[in-house]
Amino acid sequence: MEIIKNKLEQIKIGQETTFRNLTLFPLLNGGIEQPDYLTLDEALAQGVAKITEVSQGGSVPELKLVNDSDRAVFLLDGEELVGAKQNRILNLSILAPAKETLLIPVSCVEQGRWSYASAEFTSAARTHYAGGRAMKMSQVTQSLETTGTRHSNQGEVWQDIAEKSGRMRSASPTHAMAAMYEQHSTNIEDYVKAFAAMAGQVGALFAINGKIIGFDLFDYTATLEKLLPKLVRSYALDALDKQGDNSPSLSTETVEELLQTVSQVEAKTFPATGIGDDVRFIGAKLTGGGLIAMERVVHLSAFTVEDNGENANESRGTNVSRASIRRQHWQSR
Repeated sequence: MEIIKNKLEQIKIGQETTFRNLTLFPLLNGGIEQPDYLTLDEALAQGVAKITEVSQGGSVPELKLVNDSDRAVFLLDGEELVGAKQNRILNLSILAPAKETLLIPVSCVEQGRWSYASAEFTSAARTHYAGGRAMKMSQVTQSLETTGTRHSNQGEVWQDIAEKSGRMRSASPTHAMAAMYEQHSTNIEDYVKAFAAMAGQVGALFAINGKIIGFDLFDYTATLEKLLPKLVRSYALDALDKQGDNSPSLSTETVEELLQTVSQVEAKTFPATGIGDDVRFIGAKLTGGGLIAMERVVHLSAFTVEDNGENANESRGTNVSRASIRRQHWQSR
């Protein structure tokens, strides 16, 4: 897609920073303009937006966003929403119109709770961990292509969280993804402190143990600065999960090749939830998506399938029955 290709061709790769087994390559091409939208955290803090269940009874795959601001609100793919009847993550990036109410597609990341903890959701200081985001992104793309909906495979999302929680020895009475972040918070915050945004940075590409995992690219430097800590936490959780692997060096040329591959992959466009167009792609070794609005790439993210698929796809065949039961439970709500 030409607009994505042009965006990626303008990107310069900054000097990488490595902390333990996580490496960040800054993606540079930013000016000093301020975004013409609010981030979700800003809108919630200012009291000009709120997210609730769609009704008193609720619906697992959808929530209601009310934007009372005179500006659009940007919601990042994978951002975690905490509270109400169960914690959720956003299924894709959204630019919610000013002064409008919008139904937003989500996935549950707290299987064992279906009761109100609060009337409204708050936004957590993290996103879904990178491997889970990659899996969900691929599922949402397939859902768009086959049914025109933006659903994940809820059973597999729960299963992936359960498997990761087991590996990380993280227990939660409600099987909440949040427990992994909370129980490993000290180590995760060490990663956050190690990475800071550079001048002109509009994106970040992450590698774990010398292997590229994925990247997020935004339209403004200010957006990257506000959301970088959330992204670092998500990759840090995966880095902690993969400690002890070999850590070969990663060249700038390899990063450039990845960005070039993304610019050339075949993409499909769908009307966005909210403002703009939803762009999706699944390549031989990539899965990704983006939001294009107001003649610019508001957000673009991509993940390498072979790196993120290892844990996400493990044991799928041996757990079909369990996943099927979960899906039936989810759909009955």
